[in-house]
Amino acid sequence: MTGQTPVQTPVPAAQTPVPTPLFVGTTNGSERRKERGVTLRVLVYVVVAHLLAFFIWLLFMVGQRG
Repeated sequence: MTGQTPVQTPVPAAQTPVPTPLFVGTTNGSERRKERGVTLRVLVYVVVAHLLAFFIWLLFMVGQRG
């Protein structure tokens, strides 16, 4: 056996140990959906706040005329 490399037999896939992952990604895209929802909510809040500010400003303008 001098000068010859030993032949290793491959281990079948069923016998190889499978490492357990530290984090399993199970969001299935829900994070992107939540992000879109937050963006939409912030946009609605900004628009409503501006409309409310315009209404208050309009009340002051009508109050000055009277």
